[in-house]
Amino acid sequence: MGFETQDVERKTLSILKVLDSLRRPAGARVIAQHLKEYGVNLSERAVRYHLKLMDERGLTELVGKLDGRAITNKGLEEIRNALVKDKVGFAISRIELLAFRTNFDYESRRGALPVNVSFFPEDKFRDALQAMAPAFDNGFCVSQLMAVANGGKWLGDIIVPEGKVGLATVCSIVINGTLLKAGIPMDSRFGGILQIQNHKPLRFTEIIHYDGSSLDPSEIFIKAKMTSVGEAILTGNGEILSNFREIPAMCRPIAERVLEGLQHAGLDGVVAMGNTSETVCEIPVDPNKIGLVLKGGLNPVAAAQEAGIEAENHGMSTVMDYESLVNFKEIISNANSKNYTLSRY
Repeated sequence: MGFETQDVERKTLSILKVLDSLRRPAGARVIAQHLKEYGVNLSERAVRYHLKLMDERGLTELVGKLDGRAITNKGLEEIRNALVKDKVGFAISRIELLAFRTNFDYESRRGALPVNVSFFPEDKFRDALQAMAPAFDNGFCVSQLMAVANGGKWLGDIIVPEGKVGLATVCSIVINGTLLKAGIPMDSRFGGILQIQNHKPLRFTEIIHYDGSSLDPSEIFIKAKMTSVGEAILTGNGEILSNFREIPAMCRPIAERVLEGLQHAGLDGVVAMGNTSETVCEIPVDPNKIGLVLKGGLNPVAAAQEAGIEAENHGMSTVMDYESLVNFKEIISNANSKNYTLSRY
């Protein structure tokens, strides 16, 4: 494949990813704006040129002059069959992008923070809420704050499909983002399965490195049914979703202040924090670094999966304003209504 052809394919794949993430038809102007998130800078005119070629290949289709293009089934298949080298490292890139987009201020309690989005069948959502409740009540989550929306409504920049109920749970990347804004670099190493023994974190039993995966590891572990969140809550022994990070040891005082501020804002994502160069949950830590074990934001969804209620998960998917999130208990109290869409304001 020549360089020019390869460059066209990369731009084509990026446009397809934009249309897939938007989950609605879009015009050249909107697509050009979102392409910047993938490191692709194209003018509206250039986007229109590529869209015309993609129409001819059956990857996109013109919905209307006002609505723009929509991705086709063939376009979705093209994304799935993309070059492996384009997929590898996607997870770490997504973490870095969402950390950059996070501008939450825990003092004013305003700003955007990262969320995972899960789609449940509408007729199963009440059961899913009951299955997830113990995970939220017992702190097996990053936060009790969330957002819920019916089909056709929006969660961040993601639209909920008809016949589904969308659930946005706070993602542990909120810690990456707030520490980054405080001037602390964070090395996101992997997502994994953390063994809980006697109500305490023991060790990681499975790990997937972010820089070698195209998916959020939590999505993979949930789909493979490798968690036992319910058992961990009930008996104190089980396996939950967790993540491992490292920060420079000299940044500890600032990090502790930021983490305390997040706690006061209802965002408590830390399972364990080690000392300088100290092994944490049997994971060696680099010299002059501190290891952090973070809770997986999708643990409540994993609990629903364990109860036989499956969801379509999109980990590390978008950002939402803190002000738009509501407490889980408000969602539960509204469960008798078929209109699940709730906002704090």
